Amino acid sequence: MPTPVRFSSGVTTVNPRNPLSQFGLPDPTGWHTFFEDFDDYVAAEWTITETGVGTRAVGSIDGGVLVVTNAAADDDANFLQWSGATAAGTVETFKFIVGKKLFFKTRFKVSDATQSDFVIGLQITDTTPLAVTDGVYWRKDDGDANLDFVVIKDSAATTATAASTVASDTNMTLAFYYDGRSSIAYYKDDVQLGTSATTNLVDDEELTVSFGIQNGEGAAKSMSLDYIFVAKER
Repeated sequence: MPTPVRFSSGVTTVNPRNPLSQFGLPDPTGWHTFFEDFDDYVAAEWTITETGVGTRAVGSIDGGVLVVTNAAADDDANFLQWSGATAAGTVETFKFIVGKKLFFKTRFKVSDATQSDFVIGLQITDTTPLAVTDGVYWRKDDGDANLDFVVIKDSAATTATAASTVASDTNMTLAFYYDGRSSIAYYKDDVQLGTSATTNLVDDEELTVSFGIQNGEGAAKSMSLDYIFVAKER
């Protein structure tokens, strides 16, 4: 293993006149960040839309993993949106703004790549996240293993259909990057699959972290989430 470069005085991203100029790490105040590693799960921190009686619990799995398991009827589902333990419903705290870069990345797996629907990304508050009117997110429909990347505003969507595929019980990373100008690059397993135009980018309202899974047949399906990361320039 090569020897790491050692910056014994730290590193900085600000000019010498900044109040954080002697701080030994990059300026954390320049970014609004959300990172959930699922070493713990507090139900009150999420607004849950559920069909059937499923379960949500951190598994005894290296890295911290939230295992979401549906009940066993066709179309039983679990969908979660961030609420931040406000006890007041979903909290929307991310907005796409021209001139501000935004990153989203997640690692997870689903038990069944074909007989399930799932969604994960940033959306408005909605009890039907598979058919949401505003957001930027990944979606997989029932009956196929194809991944779609969706950019949608007021129900007008730019969709990369079958941008990649899903394998059952296999971890993957999905990500997207808004350059703050005119495009959104989207990735699977750290490989860029394409670039979406921003014609239908939702830029007029805030969004929240959203994810969930729905059964595609009369058998329980599960979604196991390792982490979700979001960051936007202030």
